[in-house]
Amino acid sequence: MNTSAYPSTKIVGNEGKLFYIDNIRIILTILVILHHTCVMYGAPGGWYYKEPTMLKAALIPMTVLVSTDQSFFMGFFFFISAAFTYSSLKRKGWRRFLTDRLIRLGLPLIFYSFVFSPFLIFLIYRYGENNHASFFQFLGGFHDWIDFGVLWFVAALLLFTVVCVALHRTFDKMRIGLFAVPKLKVILCSALLIGLISFIIRIPFPVGWVLHPLGFQPGHFTQYIFLFIMGIIAAKNDWLKQFSENNFQQFWRTIKILLCFFPVFFLIQTGFHLPMVWYSGGFNVLSLLYSAWEQCIGFCIISAMLIFGKQHWNFSTPTVSFLSQHAFAVYIFHPLALISIALLLRPWSADPGFKLLIAAPIGVAGSILLAILVRLIPSVKRII
Repeated sequence: MNTSAYPSTKIVGNEGKLFYIDNIRIILTILVILHHTCVMYGAPGGWYYKEPTMLKAALIPMTVLVSTDQSFFMGFFFFISAAFTYSSLKRKGWRRFLTDRLIRLGLPLIFYSFVFSPFLIFLIYRYGENNHASFFQFLGGFHDWIDFGVLWFVAALLLFTVVCVALHRTFDKMRIGLFAVPKLKVILCSALLIGLISFIIRIPFPVGWVLHPLGFQPGHFTQYIFLFIMGIIAAKNDWLKQFSENNFQQFWRTIKILLCFFPVFFLIQTGFHLPMVWYSGGFNVLSLLYSAWEQCIGFCIISAMLIFGKQHWNFSTPTVSFLSQHAFAVYIFHPLALISIALLLRPWSADPGFKLLIAAPIGVAGSILLAILVRLIPSVKRII
């Protein structure tokens, strides 16, 4: 992807370029940072360090944000990865492709688990819990060496990729043009089906149940597997160049309706005095409703972003290209930026809800800066 030396230059996409996918990847990466910042300060979810607020004025919007994010952003990553996995596999051949994936995905996993994750946990142990010990003293009692952290996504992608390579001849036999770009009704029906399967899986494995040490949450993996498969189908049928702006308003109206379900869920839960934990799983009505809603709004947001992106974001600038090149490194190193900022703000007596307003923008900027510095190391940019 070529860029100009002048920041004001805009490179408009043509039929052979999918700049809008790079732009979406940047947006999704920033959403990951904001998502984890909210979790750190009180929203539902797991994170290395937590300092939860009790202010409902902060908790409610944070919960809405992370619930909406969770419905689509990681699944969207799998969809995009699969779409380019297929084309890369066809271009390179399975041996070269698999070797490349093992290097680009496997090496970050090893680094994160054996170097980065212990360091992150030490920072919290030393400065968050006030344990006066050196890093090497800490390592003497450290046992959780297999910990992929946020790179559970990379571990899952590597697993999916290996399966894809093993079945690549089956995918090759799929007829080009067999599937047209799906319409809203088809997408909603698919979402309801995935929601039902997710509900069933969440009976024994509720959201939050993690398969250690991989970090996988089975409660979300139905969507991830489905969207990875759909990414391959999209590549086979050239969907990424066919989205029509005519359908955007349909998806946007549906998203607005589905967002109105937040107060409905609250009224059902409080009106019938149902436990909040039921949203996470189990054989109950809240889990069923939430599982269906989650997939419907998630699939609609993905579709709307693809349609809108193709029509309005299919361009590049030197800045956008630069951010796209650093997106994977930003994803890997953002925990260090967020944890460092939280520990620096820890002595401040302000409510964590106010700290969020400081930590979020600095966390995004700090993550980008870290990525830039790391990729200055020789040979690193060849991997991430």
